Amino acid sequence: MKDLIKLIHLVKPLRLQMILAIILGVLGHLAAVLITVLGAYAILAIIFADIDLLTLGVILVLLGVFRALFRYGEQNLNHYIAFKMLALIRHEIFTKLRTLSPSKLDKKDKGDLISLITSDIELLEVFYAHTISPLLIALIFNSLIILFISSFNLVLGLITLLSYLLIGVLIPLYADHKCAKVGDEFRNKSGELSSFVLETLRGIKEFDRYAYAQKRIDELKTKSRKLRTIEKRLKDVTMKNASLSGAAIYLCDLIMLISGVYLYLNDALSFEALLISVITLMSSFGPSVALANLSTTIQNTIAASKRVNLLLEEEPQVRDIEGQDPVGFGDIVFDKVDFSYDDEKIFEGLKLNLKKGRVIGIAGPSGIGKSTILKLIMRFYDPKKGTVKINERDLKKINTHELREMSSYMRQEADLFHDTIYNNLRIAKPDASLEEVKEACIKAHIHDLIMSLEKGYETKLSELGASLSSGERQRLNLARVFLHDSDLVLLDEPTSNLDSLSEGIILRSLKEEIKDKTIIIVSHRPSSLRIADEVIKMEKVRVS
Repeated sequence: MKDLIKLIHLVKPLRLQMILAIILGVLGHLAAVLITVLGAYAILAIIFADIDLLTLGVILVLLGVFRALFRYGEQNLNHYIAFKMLALIRHEIFTKLRTLSPSKLDKKDKGDLISLITSDIELLEVFYAHTISPLLIALIFNSLIILFISSFNLVLGLITLLSYLLIGVLIPLYADHKCAKVGDEFRNKSGELSSFVLETLRGIKEFDRYAYAQKRIDELKTKSRKLRTIEKRLKDVTMKNASLSGAAIYLCDLIMLISGVYLYLNDALSFEALLISVITLMSSFGPSVALANLSTTIQNTIAASKRVNLLLEEEPQVRDIEGQDPVGFGDIVFDKVDFSYDDEKIFEGLKLNLKKGRVIGIAGPSGIGKSTILKLIMRFYDPKKGTVKINERDLKKINTHELREMSSYMRQEADLFHDTIYNNLRIAKPDASLEEVKEACIKAHIHDLIMSLEKGYETKLSELGASLSSGERQRLNLARVFLHDSDLVLLDEPTSNLDSLSEGIILRSLKEEIKDKTIIIVSHRPSSLRIADEVIKMEKVRVS
């Protein structure tokens, strides 16, 4: 419940629209009941001939029109609120991901994250459009109907109250109890399936190459069946809830009718009051049924809200630094650094002195912590103990934007987007002119290839840059480094996936074009480190 309360608090900027939606909703339901009640009056008019049927007919038509307008206005406002809130929550999610990245997202399940951003947030539409105002509408509307029927007879008013409690409260609570844990399980399994599908799509060539595709399909079917079983449990509860609500409505109507007849026969109620009271109750269950139907679908919404709130409440491992005095670039020093990923210890008492203006190679077997050194320099993580300094200042006292300006970080996998080559490269320098971009590409030996394409720099890359070879993607990545033109260049296995020719091109570009800068190259390939002025060999540094 606390997760839903947090979501309700987000509605404050739209509270006026919410109040108007509630008012229109109440008026709409009252209009619908009045149509039925006035129909009963019409029957009485026919029997007793004491009511102007023409006037009554005009009123019924007007009520029908107003009912439609009220209903339209309520639904329009509720969905306006819902989609505004979804946009706000997505903005909050992406803002949060920015503060959490990259350290918190290093091990984040990407498919599960996509499921959260898409389907989980979409489920909140049910909450904002079909839960908050319907709940308040039902409360206000039912109170008015109880008062109206009580004006004829208090016993009938009490029966009305108990009927609403049964349909709108007790049955939903029963259904909620039946599927309390199923909603969480369904959303978590949905996230797992999304991750599995994403991994399958990315690795489909490998599965096909090693005849693993059929086994992967079988695994997908197994996971889908498990998810379908969980969903069936939710649907079963939904159907039982609907059946129970329907039966309860007929039972309440029957009790109301029997009670009214009893009171009429004992001269405690007039025939007109009996007819109006029974018809009013029979036609007024709409808001309560809406609440009863929400009792099962709301479980998915609650589970989705928990997942969204868990992400929004996550604390970043590293917070951005602002307001510090500027610092120039200088030597990089690791002073007795301890670091671990959760319980997995990587470094203990690590000491390094990386001199400014030199090309420094870091060698060693895979998994020993070479890439972690670069991440600590970029301050994607903070050491558990010890300090990392640039120009004798702790990274925790350097403005984050300044640290990003003085450094370029090139990973072994180039992150390319479904956009033009020009826009892909300008990530490194958003205000770069076309001439600056071309100059960077010439340095990275990729300009001629780009110009051979039909649209040149306006050529749109396919998703993840799949239309280019590994070497071409890495050269585009290198062009970003040249375009950023920072004092420090960090290269993480820049040639691990390349052939000898592509490796030679990239290394030559680095050696020739980057002068008077500090370059740190992490690699397990000796050929990639031949341009280094010095090579640090990491052995037995990782302690677990």
